[in-house]
Amino acid sequence: MRVFGLIGYPLTHSFSKKYFTEKFEKEGIENSRYELLELPDYHNFPELIKANPDLSGLNVTIPHKQNIISFLDELDAASAARIGAVNTIKFLPDGKLKGYNTDYYGFRISLEQWLENLKIVPNQLKSLVLGNGGAAKAVLAALKDLQIEYTIVSRQPEHQSAAISYHDLTADVIAQHLLIINTSPVGTYPKTEECPAIPYDLLGENHLLYDLVYNPAETLFLKKGKEQGGQIHNGLPMLQLQAEKAWEIWNS
Repeated sequence: MRVFGLIGYPLTHSFSKKYFTEKFEKEGIENSRYELLELPDYHNFPELIKANPDLSGLNVTIPHKQNIISFLDELDAASAARIGAVNTIKFLPDGKLKGYNTDYYGFRISLEQWLENLKIVPNQLKSLVLGNGGAAKAVLAALKDLQIEYTIVSRQPEHQSAAISYHDLTADVIAQHLLIINTSPVGTYPKTEECPAIPYDLLGENHLLYDLVYNPAETLFLKKGKEQGGQIHNGLPMLQLQAEKAWEIWNS
């Protein structure tokens, strides 16, 4: 039995087990199962590996995408090493663990497809990236490659170079940055009544709101953007794309 899983904490919001279980059934993939492995403290990662000797691959979610790197033997140069965050771990034949970042792939492809459908040229946009955690790192790398200018918005901008605070979101800033991306977990089930503290009344029909959160499908962040006439996009396509990329890595 090949066992795959997701580590993070908490995992009540995750669709990963459902996604992979349905994939295994639909595609006739035998002797494989996917488990949710809650890991409140990333220091306990080695014990988790020992307790699950059948593991063949792992996904990593909030809040461990950066801290988990210290336990890995290798990083994929093209993704995880460059981005500084890991969301996929491959168990190599020699027992070593190699980290990858498929969030980059999932975000970039889903954003390109969305903008193409809207007939918007990526490099003509300026963006605001809400949050500065592990998920944000993959988003920033993708924006850079798509030549989309970005400004990070953080609750603690002093800890992040070139970041501004939510208090700095003036009418001018909002008007100039039409793409707003929420990379934080704010608004994730069960705390669906929460949303990033941006001035939603300043949004208009030219604004594009992308939320990495996929549960619920329409977060309060997206709902408020839609009410102002903006276009909205949730994180489900990104999840599906990054999951398929992870499966490809585990089986390569």
